[in-house]
Amino acid sequence: MSRIFLAGASGVIGQRLIPLLVGGGHSVGGMTRSAGKADALARLGALPIVVDVFDRDALIAEVRKFKPDIILNQLTDLPDDVKKIDDHAELNARIRTEGNQNIIDAARASGTAKILVQTVAWELPEGPDARAVKQLEASVLAEGGVVLSYGQFYGPGTYHHDQIPPHPHVHIDRAAERTVDFLNAPTGVIVITD
Repeated sequence: MSRIFLAGASGVIGQRLIPLLVGGGHSVGGMTRSAGKADALARLGALPIVVDVFDRDALIAEVRKFKPDIILNQLTDLPDDVKKIDDHAELNARIRTEGNQNIIDAARASGTAKILVQTVAWELPEGPDARAVKQLEASVLAEGGVVLSYGQFYGPGTYHHDQIPPHPHVHIDRAAERTVDFLNAPTGVIVITD
């Protein structure tokens, strides 16, 4: 079984991934930037790792210490209120560019064999977030990693908890289950939709 460094462990998909990964016999280091979320991650079965993805040196140190086989990057910077999503375009773009590059640097520094990263299965309107997605995908593929291209999440804890959004979409639980299925996938882009 693998040692998996899960960046974005306290997010909507991260919280679902931890029990699935632990249940499958993997050791999970659950990264969060919020010390207040560490206990919740421990209850789910992860070793909490409190570090900010933008603190490159601290991130590299934590990844080296955990010695993962896989880094699973599920980081986003999105608001709780979907109506404020446009206000977060620059923040989300930064996590997909600078944050993702720091994860790549940490993977290189630790000798980690594989990176899997979250992205979207729909075309974003031209702007910082769309450019960031293209950069994120290209940088991970250049490292021999896997791009997990998810449809819009729906289900409990998502923006679409009561209704199914337009296609492409995927139920959050199915997204988590399919992610686990692709841990050993070869490099490339994998679309995860219903």
